[in-house]
Amino acid sequence: MDIMALVTDPAAWAALLTLIVMEVVLGIDNLVFVSILSNKLPEAQRAKARRIGISLALILRLGLLSTLAFIVGLTQPVFTLPWTLPPGPHGEPVIDLAFSWRDLILIAGGLFLVWKATTEIHEKVDPADTEGLMNTKAKVAGNLGSAIVQILLLDIVFSIDSILTAVGMTDQLAIMMTAVVVAVGLMLLAANPLADFIHKNPTVVMLALGFLLMIGAVLIADGFGVHVPKGYIYAAMAFAGGVEALNMMARRKGGPGGDGHTLH
Repeated sequence: MDIMALVTDPAAWAALLTLIVMEVVLGIDNLVFVSILSNKLPEAQRAKARRIGISLALILRLGLLSTLAFIVGLTQPVFTLPWTLPPGPHGEPVIDLAFSWRDLILIAGGLFLVWKATTEIHEKVDPADTEGLMNTKAKVAGNLGSAIVQILLLDIVFSIDSILTAVGMTDQLAIMMTAVVVAVGLMLLAANPLADFIHKNPTVVMLALGFLLMIGAVLIADGFGVHVPKGYIYAAMAFAGGVEALNMMARRKGGPGGDGHTLH
């Protein structure tokens, strides 16, 4: 189908809008990670790190879209592991766990997110326990190159997941590329306001780290073939965000929780 046919096709516009929304929603995970990581850098480097990190996400996704055959091939099993279970009702005690490159990438990315979120939460909850490591961590956190490498690692994971979802929704490369460009453009616009908001509201940092911990666990589960519907994840995130918004309003107005305590 040529470009003019796509422009005049209502179904193509519907697919484009759906993909843009999907890409934006899937990009929230990436944006939260970029915001938290960039906020640990010196203030002069934060905006630069966000721009580079999100630009890398755009380049990765467009590059992956140009190799759709390769991306689809990532879902093919590369090895299987026999998993012995007690005999079931049908007398089949062995289950073969088949792993594709996509599964391995998701598991590795999930483990990285769980490790990163856990260490950040530990530092926030018990900073005295990590005081001896503060200088080293400050050097690592304050290194722009280190931050970009970590952002790039997660960009790869989120990009592959995003592109595979897009491939399942349409077979038009032009639509997928347009949706990716628009979604990443929106991420660039939202990056600085979101990072500033997280930086100015310390309790939101802990909530965001909790989101990353949950997302990491979901990625690991997905890699092992346990598919958790994304709607459940985002509904839980929206509910937790709503509760935190009420806590913030209460603190500002001096009502319940206005003395620095949160609502329960």
